[in-house]
Amino acid sequence: MTARQLSSGDLIADRRADYAKMLAESGDHQGAAELMAQALELVPNWAAGWFRLADYEEKSGRKEAAIAALRHTLRLSPEDIFGASLKLALLGASDTPEQPPSTYVEQLFDDYAERFDQALVEKLDYSVPEKLAALIERATDGHKFRHVTDLGCGTGLFGERIRSRAEFLEGFDLSVNMLAKAEGKAIYDRLGRADLSLSPVDSGVFGELAEARADLVSAADVLMYLGNLESAFSITDRLLAPGGLFAFSVEDGAVGDGFVLRPSLRYAHPQSYVASLCAEFRLSMIEIERTVIRMDAGLPIAGILFLARKSA
Repeated sequence: MTARQLSSGDLIADRRADYAKMLAESGDHQGAAELMAQALELVPNWAAGWFRLADYEEKSGRKEAAIAALRHTLRLSPEDIFGASLKLALLGASDTPEQPPSTYVEQLFDDYAERFDQALVEKLDYSVPEKLAALIERATDGHKFRHVTDLGCGTGLFGERIRSRAEFLEGFDLSVNMLAKAEGKAIYDRLGRADLSLSPVDSGVFGELAEARADLVSAADVLMYLGNLESAFSITDRLLAPGGLFAFSVEDGAVGDGFVLRPSLRYAHPQSYVASLCAEFRLSMIEIERTVIRMDAGLPIAGILFLARKSA
């Protein structure tokens, strides 16, 4: 939790919440839940506290209590900055959302921006930018791009790897803190804030800029923060010139025809689902590569890299 979320505004409640966290870290989740409930008796409108209680209740095996705490979190924080709706879906208490709450994703990466590069590259062995750039290199034989649009650019990890091959490079992200980090690297010709879960018109920025201007659109390790990918493909379709390339990655959803919400609160997409969207948006597949894209809790996360071409 961020500093903004940590304090309830009540010293005694905060102290009990701190003790609860210590108990949880030692493995006593039931004791943590009991202490957290005591803290919430003092500050019943503390949304972050209810979300933390839900976590302790779930880990202590009290599923119904966890669901009740998550629903209370949503009542107090209807914009769902904590992603409580995602947790409710994982617990079987609601349908899987087609998209995560934009406020949740924005806050997640605003909080993560300062340590993002180091955490992913050094600690989680994150490799999508390098592997996606290498896939493009092999398929295009060193071809230079007139205009590259990097969707979900984050701090610019993919931008750094495509810069030398782009005459003009623009990046878009939902998180202003991530955009600030990307700006500090001075590799983009233009940066802008955009929500990929919205249509091109509703997102604002994509509806205002020229259509069919990019000969390469990238989405490196961003689509797992979307469920239904139609909006992202619609934005790409608007941006991409005929004959242009779309390079992107997903977490491998294995079998099935639709997206899957995982306990990590990220979405996974099977190849068949991606293929159906490519067909719908007149994209022909050029390259598909299955690979490990990062580590998570010590386990490898399987992903799929795609390179597709828009019909001329």
